[in-house]
Amino acid sequence: MKRILIALGFLAVAHSALAVDVGVSITVGQPGFYGRIDLGNAPKPQLIFSSPVVIHTPAPHVVYQPMYLRVPPGHEKKWSKHCGKYNACGHPVYFVRDNWYTDVYAPHYRQSHKDDDHGNKGKGQGKEKKNKGNRDD
Repeated sequence: MKRILIALGFLAVAHSALAVDVGVSITVGQPGFYGRIDLGNAPKPQLIFSSPVVIHTPAPHVVYQPMYLRVPPGHEKKWSKHCGKYNACGHPVYFVRDNWYTDVYAPHYRQSHKDDDHGNKGKGQGKEKKNKGNRDD
């Protein structure tokens, strides 16, 4: 009986793991992307609020760097409800304007990562894939 319960427990864990893996992949630059933006050398962001928003003040000895986030409309107004989704409740957060993200940041990001996306094509795995079908095993 004990073995059956353990087996059922493993099945439940495996089933939940499979459910978690299902999702949609959205990257920076796509309209549905919401989350942290690493500015790097991007142009200065246009902000919704001029001051950072902090929901939970961190301990006195802890200092966090500000985060720049793009969030769906309305999330910045009820930030205490949504900050956990972004792991940002104790951090100072600047919300970037959607038009800045779409018109300035996303094109800059795509251009600066263009070499990363296309520069590695055909290297490494490409040769293996071509030769796999020609093996005489």
